[in-house]
Amino acid sequence: MSNASNSKRGIALPLALLILLAGLAGGAGAVLWLWKGSPPAGPMGMAEAATPGGGPCNGKPPKLYRNPMGAPDVSSTPKKDSMGMDYIAVCDDGEGPQDASVVKIGLDRVQRLGVRSEVVEERRLARTVRTFASVQYDERRQTVIAPKFGGWIEKLYVNATGDVVTAGQKLFDVYSPELNVLQQEFMLSHGMQGAGAADGRLRNLDYPQAELEKLRRGDKAPHTIAVPAPAAGTVVEKMAVEGMRYQPGETLFRIVDTRTMWVLAEVYEQDLGYVKVGDIARVTVNAWPDRPFEGKVIFIYPGVGKESRTARLRIEVTNPDGLLRAEMAATIEILAPLGMAVAVPESAIIDSGKRQVVLVERGEGKYEPRPVKLGARVPGYAQVLEGLKPGERVVTSATFLIDAESNLRAALAAFTAGDAK
Repeated sequence: MSNASNSKRGIALPLALLILLAGLAGGAGAVLWLWKGSPPAGPMGMAEAATPGGGPCNGKPPKLYRNPMGAPDVSSTPKKDSMGMDYIAVCDDGEGPQDASVVKIGLDRVQRLGVRSEVVEERRLARTVRTFASVQYDERRQTVIAPKFGGWIEKLYVNATGDVVTAGQKLFDVYSPELNVLQQEFMLSHGMQGAGAADGRLRNLDYPQAELEKLRRGDKAPHTIAVPAPAAGTVVEKMAVEGMRYQPGETLFRIVDTRTMWVLAEVYEQDLGYVKVGDIARVTVNAWPDRPFEGKVIFIYPGVGKESRTARLRIEVTNPDGLLRAEMAATIEILAPLGMAVAVPESAIIDSGKRQVVLVERGEGKYEPRPVKLGARVPGYAQVLEGLKPGERVVTSATFLIDAESNLRAALAAFTAGDAK
């Protein structure tokens, strides 16, 4: 019994090995067959195998076949690429002639992409020009005290920079030998034919009118005269010192009326077209960020900075409380109304730098890439000068995905036209 059992085992083992080898060979053949594929029964064999029940185009012949990896290669018959992958059938939508630029996307895919659209309409647009500026004194409200006669300052009444003075307030008393000689000439010629000449010389030297009236009444000529402030304001420069001697025309005080200040702003060249004289400006300074000041554009300087490419604006701002001070840094905002204009959301614009395109909805799942000419851009919207009209719908989301599909369709159409030639 043991010999028979051993004999059976010796026969079964080679038989099992033979069956195993046959199975491996069959499996390798099947894998090779699947890799290379079976030859198609006809031109539509592959398309019919890909989609049961009439092929990938519902029983209609495909328009062409495109490379599955997106390479610029199309074919009029089914084929495989270098990796053995089947070319993808491109079906004819069966709706007759259609603009090659129109992209058609299935409604289910539209939902997956999250495509949204918005109606084009006219809107009231306004652009805000925002820039930095600095606060300066109003040049028209500055006064310099530089007497036309020389002398010595015997008494100084305004003796500190920053003092506030009123018009007519005494600044200092001066002794002037030149004025004393003219006073004596006036007194000697008083009531005589030459009195008018002496009177005129005193007035030419800005002799104080009040002192001149005293001389005309016959009062005694004073030893010193008081020089008054010609205008109200704040003393921003004081060179006068009690006891000093000054020469004719030497500046002793500079007084500025700070109730009105200038704000000088630098506006970029591309924003200059939205600003004009008379526009209202909102001025904010760092010292009081919660208290804006309202001003008006009163002048636009004629030149543009060679290096900065900016133009300077002059804005007049009232400063009754004296909160604005010279050389303060400021920020200005000028609201420039543009009126009613056709506008689209910024998200609807595909900007390549050289051209701007929007996707116009032409029906369910149909989109037309259309070039447009843009005007002013405001927060959230862009003005459309050419290319759209009110009532059309534009895509506001997933625009780049649809635009990519459009570029692929255009490329396929170009290659198809090349094959036909």
